[in-house]
Amino acid sequence: MHSKALNVAHVLTEALPYIRRFQDKTVVIKYGGNAMVDDKLKSGFARDIVLMKLVGINPVVVHGGGPQIGNLLERIGKESEFVDGMRVTDRETMDVVEMVLGGLVNKDIVNLINTHGGKAVGLTGKDGGLIHATKMHIRRDDPITMAPEIIDIGHVGEVDSIDTSILDMLIHGDFIPVVAPIGMGRDGHSYNINADLVAGKLAEVMMAEKLMLLTNTRGILDKDDKLLSGLTAGDVKQLISDGVIHGGMLPKVQCALDAINAGVMSSHIIDGRVEHAVLLELFTDEGVGSLMRASHTSV
Repeated sequence: MHSKALNVAHVLTEALPYIRRFQDKTVVIKYGGNAMVDDKLKSGFARDIVLMKLVGINPVVVHGGGPQIGNLLERIGKESEFVDGMRVTDRETMDVVEMVLGGLVNKDIVNLINTHGGKAVGLTGKDGGLIHATKMHIRRDDPITMAPEIIDIGHVGEVDSIDTSILDMLIHGDFIPVVAPIGMGRDGHSYNINADLVAGKLAEVMMAEKLMLLTNTRGILDKDDKLLSGLTAGDVKQLISDGVIHGGMLPKVQCALDAINAGVMSSHIIDGRVEHAVLLELFTDEGVGSLMRASHTSV
């Protein structure tokens, strides 16, 4: 019992300088992957977010929900179609996206945070004019003629602009915003936007201290499968150039890099499969993922 108490004291002592450093700072967290489906990880994530708020940090949660959307589409007999990793989203699919992201998934996260003692409020990018979107088109060469072509993938969008007024109001009212990545176009249509992209843009506009992207991997790995951390923007560009960072990790890393280049102090790609991953990355010397900064600086 005595050794357990000493261990708790050690953990708190290690966390203290980080708590002081990040007090009153905004941290944008993209929540997805296994952390969203495993009950133990879900509970741990909610407790992490509540604790962050209690010690004076302002968390803003942005969530995905691709698997949940796919499951509901399958149940109603609609096949999922993807182009370059993007879900083709016709009007019927967009209705399902709004129902799942803005309703089921968003409210589940809000309920979980509130159950653990927080005051979460769920919203989509359509609420309060938070996210204005533009329609995304996929550009690639036709496989037969090799001529460039533009592919229409429906109601899939990119962030045009962000108005954080509603988020500022919630944060100052001691609430925790939970944002579903759906935006409104100037054409009046709803658009499904990649959650990593929304989290990155929110971090930029809110001048966040940190952007944290939860994944189902350990983070950025070198060619020998070893975890890389303490990376500068220059290091990351070199890893991309060398082909070490590739495939599905590439857009996630690019999003983190864009945030750093826009003034966010640090970006983290962390392993959401680890219980309490957010707290471990925030408040311990070791962390559980890859940390990126504009240049080499102290914590």
